[in-house]
Amino acid sequence: MKRKLIEVALPLEAINKESSREKSIRHGHPSTLHLWWSRKPLATSRAVLFASLIDDPSSHLDKFPDEASQSQERERLFGLIERLVKWENITDEKLFKAIRDEILASTDGNPPPVLDPFAGGGSIPLEAQRLGLEAHASDLNPVAVLINKALIEIPPKFAGRAPVNPEYQARKLKSSTWQGAKGLAEDVRYYGAWMRTEAEKRIGHIYPQAKLADGREATVIAWLWARTVTCSNPACGCQMPLVRSFVLSSKKGKETYLQPIIDRSQKPAKITFEVREGNEAPEGTVNRRGARCIVCESPVSLEHIRSEGRAGRMGAQLMGIVAEGVKGRVYLQANSEHVSASLQAQPSYKPLYELPYNPRDFKTPNYGMKTFADLFTDRQLVALTTFSDLVGRLEPKP
Repeated sequence: MKRKLIEVALPLEAINKESSREKSIRHGHPSTLHLWWSRKPLATSRAVLFASLIDDPSSHLDKFPDEASQSQERERLFGLIERLVKWENITDEKLFKAIRDEILASTDGNPPPVLDPFAGGGSIPLEAQRLGLEAHASDLNPVAVLINKALIEIPPKFAGRAPVNPEYQARKLKSSTWQGAKGLAEDVRYYGAWMRTEAEKRIGHIYPQAKLADGREATVIAWLWARTVTCSNPACGCQMPLVRSFVLSSKKGKETYLQPIIDRSQKPAKITFEVREGNEAPEGTVNRRGARCIVCESPVSLEHIRSEGRAGRMGAQLMGIVAEGVKGRVYLQANSEHVSASLQAQPSYKPLYELPYNPRDFKTPNYGMKTFADLFTDRQLVALTTFSDLVGRLEPKP
């Protein structure tokens, strides 16, 4: 039986280097479509698929009768792999034609289909398609199935087709072939921009801009909220925040954290937050065993937190704001304007379907969140229903 290249040797250093480098690639990388656990690097997937199909030179003694000739041929194949794993080369059609020709030569012109029964983020079936292989993917998680449909199943259906958006129809933008899914990509960009513009008209008032120290406005990336419950110590009774970590940024030279500020002049004490720079972030207040009140330092049991939630007494507090700055993210203090904006949201629809009651696997009912609507804030529900409505209003012409 013929041995495959993966059974003998691989240029691991080159594969590992490019796989690690992928973590810093954002523009155009499929990982930005949706976060997924243990996503396999695309470079690794390409290399492993190729090396699993290509015969090792030692399997062809008629062509490579001695160790020297076999080693020379392996180096040639290693050179192909080293080019194959580079992110910059994924649009190099000459390279991929050579790769596909190698696969056909090693499989007698009939390469096997690739089946990934637990495809997750879709790295393996995506790279199988890129190598010209028939790919089949499935997963138990419906989110993974949706990711794979968007990444692997839908784009090939529009390969080589021109865009259908009104801008293209009006201007007839010139393109020689609309190679691959470029036409689909143009439509996604056009309709995505249209949806963002229309959504901003409808709900922009509940998503205000952040004001920077120099007076300029900046787009908010995230509002950082903490759930709160009343401290179980009767002598305290503050609304204690449940926070796993107060660290905002651990990047070297840009360390930032939230510092709780306790106003004991009020009864119960009131907690606010300041954004500070450095490595002195206090410990979080909650873990798997329970919580800690940062006002009176009393331990608080998980059962108390859950009972507060089931009684409808779990609240929320805005701790800080993350905005887009000129040279990266900017961390800002929470303010009443942004709190008020979030409270203006009035969803016209709520998915009041009950969540499965399975305390071991569905944790939220333990805290009083029993319906799908409970998993979202009113502002999130307004945004989701707005986008759903706008999708239904798209009428692309065939």
